[in-house]
Amino acid sequence: MAVPKRKTSKARRDKRRAPNMKMTLPGLSVCPKCQEVKLPHRVCPNCNYYDGKEVIASEA
Repeated sequence: MAVPKRKTSKARRDKRRAPNMKMTLPGLSVCPKCQEVKLPHRVCPNCNYYDGKEVIASEA
């Protein structure tokens, strides 16, 4: 079984983990119908509309 010859330093270890720390929030867009913030290319969770059409029948 392979065993490391030297201890991995904290700097080297943290350099390897660094790309995961740079994750950012996804871009947000505004729903043209209700003006609420939503994820792009998805049904609006507030009014259930996508591309000007009601996709999910509202229960109200």
